[in-house]
Amino acid sequence: MIKINKNEWSEPLKIILGASSQAYPSWIQTQEEELNLLDRSDWEESFNSRKIRAILAEHVWEHLSYEEGMKAARICYDFLEPEGYIRCAVPDAFFRNKEYQDIVQIGGPGPKEHPAASHKIVHNYKTITSMFEEAGFKIRLLEYCDEHGEFHYKDWNPEDGFIYRSLRFDHRNKNDELGFVSLIVDAVKEMSE
Repeated sequence: MIKINKNEWSEPLKIILGASSQAYPSWIQTQEEELNLLDRSDWEESFNSRKIRAILAEHVWEHLSYEEGMKAARICYDFLEPEGYIRCAVPDAFFRNKEYQDIVQIGGPGPKEHPAASHKIVHNYKTITSMFEEAGFKIRLLEYCDEHGEFHYKDWNPEDGFIYRSLRFDHRNKNDELGFVSLIVDAVKEMSE
């Protein structure tokens, strides 16, 4: 269960899943031990009836199988306010870069200590869209590669959820060369009819 101080309760609730060292003003950092994506009781104990405005997940969903990702998306959906969203970034299966694909592959490139060792899926824009849509979300594609490896970009506001591993912010993208990209989506809970 995460601890939320009284000041944070008065603001729109914004959560970082698997935050590690990510810390942004007005965002609440969580780790898996505090808020397990797949354990509804963690969410119930942490938020009760309080709804969340935004969830940020940078390179988290690839550690879940497709089915686990769907379960996690459904739990998040239930705890988001109407028009709330998940900004999700994952490795992109359609990025044409062999070194990148070797690093992000299922099971990772090396020892179990490597961050990618627990990767269970490498999404493309079709699989991640399908997964979130099946959970009830409307999808906005922000950054992704298509089947031909062509990179697509839609301007997005980092204050709505900062993604380091992105076109604008990753240090490996320079001199008009893509060194590291993420598939980035906003999964939005639409207003009830």
